[in-house]
Amino acid sequence: MLKLFSQKGPAPTGPVEFLIVGLGNPGREYEGTRHNAGFMAVERIAGEIGVKIDRLKFKSLCGDGVIAGHRVLLMKPSTFMNLSGQAVQEAADFYRIPMERVLVFMDDISLEPGHVRIRRKGTDGGHNGIKNIIYLTGSDQFPRVKIGVGAKPHPDYDLAKWVLSRFGPKEKEQLDQVLEQAPRMAELIVSGRMDQAMNEYNGK
Repeated sequence: MLKLFSQKGPAPTGPVEFLIVGLGNPGREYEGTRHNAGFMAVERIAGEIGVKIDRLKFKSLCGDGVIAGHRVLLMKPSTFMNLSGQAVQEAADFYRIPMERVLVFMDDISLEPGHVRIRRKGTDGGHNGIKNIIYLTGSDQFPRVKIGVGAKPHPDYDLAKWVLSRFGPKEKEQLDQVLEQAPRMAELIVSGRMDQAMNEYNGK
């Protein structure tokens, strides 16, 4: 994969300009589940820019890095999905970051694995993590990357059970294709090229 970032070494300086938040549930029992696709994306970004997400702050595990010349804070909320907004609100308030500069990576059951949708803003779409972020920050004006995790096998299947299930081998391959592109998506969005990001990735 093309290396997009040079941040490997010295700690970033200057104020944090963007929050990059992956949604998921903390704890080993939730690792690799569909609901943790956002965590996986942010972890992939961290690996690409040479950052460890291991500092506990703002009810999250955090890591400082630089993307496209901007200092960013990578976040994995430790509050569980339904309270994700607590972490986002605390960090955004502390750094005085407008919601337009809070990029959220999330799972989406309306998209098949291997598919992605990038949005500038929007409603929660029934996603409890996004719902809590909107509720606590009072804004839905933040960009998000929706990562396909597949729909329930049949309508009567329990939704909570489905999103806490793990990917099959083929689904893992499809998901990994999206995760590989997560650093590129973040780079485009942070650098202000949202239209390009949407053109490159939406519908694929």
